Order: sequence, then structure tokens, then C-alpha cells
Amino acid sequence: MSETSRRLLEAATAAFAAKGFHGTTTRDIATGAGVTPGAVYVHHRSKEELLFQISRHGHEATLALLTSTLEQAPDDPAEQLRALMFEFARWEAVHHTTARIVNYELPALSPEHLAEVMALRQDLRRLVRDLVERGQAAGVFTVTDAGLAVVTLISLCIDIARWFSDEGEWSAEQVAAGVSEAGLRLVGAEPPAR
Repeated sequence: MSETSRRLLEAATAAFAAKGFHGTTTRDIATGAGVTPGAVYVHHRSKEELLFQISRHGHEATLALLTSTLEQAPDDPAEQLRALMFEFARWEAVHHTTARIVNYELPALSPEHLAEVMALRQDLRRLVRDLVERGQAAGVFTVTDAGLAVVTLISLCIDIARWFSDEGEWSAEQVAAGVSEAGLRLVGAEPPAR
């Protein structure tokens, strides 16, 4: 990726987060990147393609992080869920600007791009569901509806992007610790003593 293309992606991220996709113009993006409006189309086909690249990258990064977290965690469903929720929540807090776009600007994607992003979201949901079902089978999780638990667990993390602020009351690590504890309680597992 060229330096200009990277700057355009960064400027689009900032503009979409501040104004929303529909409130952002290509002129806003170009100004943020320090280029002329025509340069946007030299490096990217459209404003929607910029949104797609941001969204796809954010989903791929989250999925890779959670997959790696599960691979490195001890073979215990409760500890795996604690680690997964911690890393997911921390990612959403640390990258809250990008996460806001990734999670809340999906309706602006073209049908083809939306289908690709939704496939990544389904992979993430399957990853969490498999973990919850393993915990249920092992008798570690007492939650009865795995599907509802999965949607709620993911929502706990995704929603952080709506309200988290770098100048806020809690650090990303504090938020992640609280969300991981809440996730364990949600599935009926006792959080480990600190």
C-alpha cells in the first residue's frame, strides 16, 4: 500500500468516525490526507471502497486476535472465555474510533462488500459459540441458551466503541477486566479470584 493510500485510509477513518459515512465527503477525506479530492479516486475506487477496506481490516484483525488468544489460553473454557473477552474488549477500547466504523457503518456497504464482512462476523460468532458450547458440555457454563449468550457476549464488547473515550474514567485494561468478569458471570462461571 502506498503512503498516500495509507493516509487516505487514516483520514477516512477519522472522518467516518466524526461525521458518519453519509456525512463525510471525499473532500473531507482528501483534506484530512493532505491531497486533492481527485487523488481519492486515483488510489481508491470510491468512498464506499474505503469504508469496506476499513471494515474488512477491522474484522480480520479482531478475528485473528481472538483466534490467537484462544490458541494461547489454557485448555479450560472459563479461562479461555476470560482471555477472549479481555482481549476483545481491550481491542474495542484501544481502537474505538475504527471499531465504531467497523460495527456501526455496515449499512453503507455495497451488497457484495457487506456479504464479505458478514461472513467474517459469522466466523467470529462461530468462534465464540464453539467456546460457549464447550463450556456447557464440560459443565463449566450453566447458561441454557448458547445462542443468546453469544450475542450478548459479543454485544458487551462491540458496544464499548460507542462510549469509550481515551480521556474517560476507565483505561482500556480496566474496561477489559470488567467486561471479561461480566462475561464469565453471564455464562454462569465464577470469575477467578484476584
